[in-house]
Amino acid sequence: MTIQEFIADYKNHPVLFIGTGISLRYLENSYTWDGLLGKIAFELSGNQEYYLDIKSKCYIDNKFDYLKIAELLEHDFNSHLQEDRNGKFKEINDTFYNNMQKGIHLSRFKIYISKTFSTLKYRSELEEELKDFKKIRKNIGSVITTNYDGLIETIFEFNKLIGNNILLSTPYGSVYKIHGCHEDPSKIIITDKDYIGFDSKYELIRAQLLSLFIHNPIIFMGYSVGDDNIKKILKTIFSYVEPNSELATKIKNNFLLVEYDRVNNNEIISEHDIVLEGGLTIRINKIKTSNFSAIYNSISNLQLPITALDVRKVQNIVKEIYAGGDIKVTITEDLDSLRNSDKILAIGSSKTIQYQFQSAPELLANYFNIIDESNSQILMLIDKYKIQPAQYFPIFGFNRINTDIESADRLIRQQELNIAECIRNILPACKKVHSTIDNIMEDESVSSSYKTNCMIWNTHEGNLPLEEVEQYLRENTSTTDTNYRKLLSVYDLKKYN
Repeated sequence: MTIQEFIADYKNHPVLFIGTGISLRYLENSYTWDGLLGKIAFELSGNQEYYLDIKSKCYIDNKFDYLKIAELLEHDFNSHLQEDRNGKFKEINDTFYNNMQKGIHLSRFKIYISKTFSTLKYRSELEEELKDFKKIRKNIGSVITTNYDGLIETIFEFNKLIGNNILLSTPYGSVYKIHGCHEDPSKIIITDKDYIGFDSKYELIRAQLLSLFIHNPIIFMGYSVGDDNIKKILKTIFSYVEPNSELATKIKNNFLLVEYDRVNNNEIISEHDIVLEGGLTIRINKIKTSNFSAIYNSISNLQLPITALDVRKVQNIVKEIYAGGDIKVTITEDLDSLRNSDKILAIGSSKTIQYQFQSAPELLANYFNIIDESNSQILMLIDKYKIQPAQYFPIFGFNRINTDIESADRLIRQQELNIAECIRNILPACKKVHSTIDNIMEDESVSSSYKTNCMIWNTHEGNLPLEEVEQYLRENTSTTDTNYRKLLSVYDLKKYN
């Protein structure tokens, strides 16, 4: 079975389980477990053999125990920094003592780890594949990760959950950071002692994750088939579920392991047996490939009755209902009778519930997210909007994603006519050639009220790089401002026409 056929058969939004391999793939500043500990050891000692000596003490049952290695290294690291207050690691000590004055005890070792993962340096050669990765956001329920960095929450714009906050969460639109996050050194799990504490304190968290595994397809990415994290998860699940039951079969069929193979563009799913402690064998689905875009596009093209984005909206409303307070819940079949301020959850058939959007400001506000995700489903709403002839509406990018928009041809002509009229009406004082937006902002001969018109004209004439215009539009969203909508429409025409 191909990856496209396998994922197209999903009946629910998949959950991603993300390991180090994904960060290593897309970030220059990411490390394997061994690589991270080796880096810290060398930074501390300046001697490669120092780390090898520590590893030699932790060789157990024919393999290195990185939990024990981390514990020994943490002890040495913290002791060294305590004795060398203002040396190489002065900044780490500053953070440590500032927190101690507030009554907060942090490990210097974990402060260093948090700073190591605090920035994201992307690999430029995988920029296009990363765009494909971002597109799957609309069909992903949630993400579980053992990584400390902020890659996933940055790409998907999901809420990150650490430690006990996982228990207070709703699953859709969340990143479960089960081993901690660079933003909170106290929650980082890396040593033998940390894992013992994690196992004893987070039984309820594991139960919540188990619920996700039962109800959703699970895609493991960034792990190898023999990874201890996968085996531990499978062992946890099948300590609650009878291995030969109907539910066990359903869970196994939901599992997909994506394993990286540098030289193979394979798109075929195969079965693989994993042997757990006690001799229990679990058969899961696996694909070994370097063609990650094929996987991402299969997830992005998944057609489900409701998008994950809509589930998140419903989830947020239900959460407010549970919380009580001032929220008003109205059950009605006549939506026109409601006030604009009412928040409703409409449940019914198309015969009893009909609703037409009267404007498109939310769509414009989400322009770049829709483009990033190739969210064709939401664009079907365009045919329901009343878009006035004089309104600036960026249809080219939307039409590239969804070619079934019935009003597309009319809106394309409207956009071209409006932009042509806009360019004709721009004053000569604004028609000054500039190659960067910073130059426009610094040009004192262009008044502040005419800066955007100068950007519009230079974008239309091809003087400004579209990447720079895009960054400006992403950072200065204002869909109620006519000049913003003009600039967005010109950008859209130049980019996608």
